[in-house]
Amino acid sequence: MSLVDAAREVRERAYAPYSRFKVGAAIRAASGAVYRGCNVENVAYPEGTCAEAGAIAAMVAAGETELVEVAVIADSPSPVPPCGGCRQKLAEFGRADVPVTLATTDGTLLETTIGGLLPGRFDAGHMDRT
Repeated sequence: MSLVDAAREVRERAYAPYSRFKVGAAIRAASGAVYRGCNVENVAYPEGTCAEAGAIAAMVAAGETELVEVAVIADSPSPVPPCGGCRQKLAEFGRADVPVTLATTDGTLLETTIGGLLPGRFDAGHMDRT
């Protein structure tokens, strides 16, 4: 199963009763394992969880901390990029050259990288004071 197909499958489990905008994400960790996440809304909108954040949480819960590939899918006229917060979350666990596939449910794909999504990313190197 491709990473986009894994994201497509988990998207169907999204909890989006308010926006009805379901998003699925799948990430491949350095081990090769695939972790999935879907958006989970809350009536108090800021308290929801993005699909990408859910996939990252599943990866970390499994004991892994490095991702090597990302796919995100939504039912939209054009591929939907991760929000700003999720771009930073992806950057925390993946190098700038990690491939990211953004997809629509009708098959449109946009290929980019974590660095392409978040140029000038903030990372641990910015905190090094030596």
